[in-house]
Amino acid sequence: MSRPQTRDLKTRDVVVTGIGLVSCAGEGIEAHLTAFASDAPPRTDTETFAPYPVHPVAPLALDTQIPKKSDQRQMELWQRLGVYAAGLALDSAGVKDDAGFKSALPLVVAAGGGERDYAVDGTILTGLRGTNDPGAFLNERLLNDLRPTLFLAQLSNLLAGNISIVHGVTGASRTFMGEESSGVDALRIAHARIASGQVETMMVGGSYNAERPDVMVIHEMGGYLLKPAYRPVFERGGEGNGGFVLGSAAAFLVLEAAEHAAARGARAFARLMPVANDRIARTPGSVSASLTRLIGEAAIERPDVVLSGATGLSDLAAEEIAGIHAALPGVGIRATGDIAGHPMEVAAPFGAALASALCAVGSAREVAVTSVGHRRGEGVIRVVKV
Repeated sequence: MSRPQTRDLKTRDVVVTGIGLVSCAGEGIEAHLTAFASDAPPRTDTETFAPYPVHPVAPLALDTQIPKKSDQRQMELWQRLGVYAAGLALDSAGVKDDAGFKSALPLVVAAGGGERDYAVDGTILTGLRGTNDPGAFLNERLLNDLRPTLFLAQLSNLLAGNISIVHGVTGASRTFMGEESSGVDALRIAHARIASGQVETMMVGGSYNAERPDVMVIHEMGGYLLKPAYRPVFERGGEGNGGFVLGSAAAFLVLEAAEHAAARGARAFARLMPVANDRIARTPGSVSASLTRLIGEAAIERPDVVLSGATGLSDLAAEEIAGIHAALPGVGIRATGDIAGHPMEVAAPFGAALASALCAVGSAREVAVTSVGHRRGEGVIRVVKV
């Protein structure tokens, strides 16, 4: 009787072959490297949602990545940003017109709960005040006013669906929810599946629209927003606990097994290493200890810079800096919030994409990316030069 074959568990190298970035800094690799090298504050709108500043996305020529006006119209901004950045990543990887590659390309998206239909919300709330039968009125409005998605907010997995429709990416897709930690987990799972030999390629990322009154209300209720004006992330101490300035952004990466990329002659921007993550109970000092441990798990020893996804909450920022310096004494730290604001689920993919660009185009040999969620979730990502 023949013995069952055992699978080769050798871990494969994973490389970044495509980068798509969109934020207040502009679009693409060059715009974001320029913003990284600049000391100028990011583009900020202090009036639309006053007293809360926000970093609005730079103007985009949507037709270049979403050719059909009908597709553009049926998406809210968060989806348009994500589909646009995904197109940039496919262009960057040289596979935009490769139907075979895209048909086998799995997709992992980090996304929130989607955007509200403010007109429907307003109609319902106004009508409820004047009806004698609130229950019947609500049922009628829900039956007649809901979108085809059967939900008052757009479903989180619509982004993956629209990337499939617009760009022809028809591999399996997964959508993770969970604020900042969803971006960390999306990268972790994508890397692990390629490294283990389950798949050859993955596209991973997310998008976030910060220019929405509902998210301002949600985060202000928790006391998380900075006001009334932008200040650099690590200079938000003093009175109160600082706060974050939300930023509209999207980031996608095309990942491949190194052998697969080499076989098709693709350029590798950088090598993505295994992602370390945690979900600790938040007590004084716990974030610092978690990051120190995660940096060790990620085998980070001498990075040229740490790209911190710090939210701007000063207590968490202080713990994050302490944890990083405990593991990496004297290392330079740059907050991605000073480049693009805080894009929630996109924070980790944005940091990984920028780190890959720094290794490919800049002089960096190794970059570490950290993520500390405003309520939960910690992560460390190591990106190295090929």
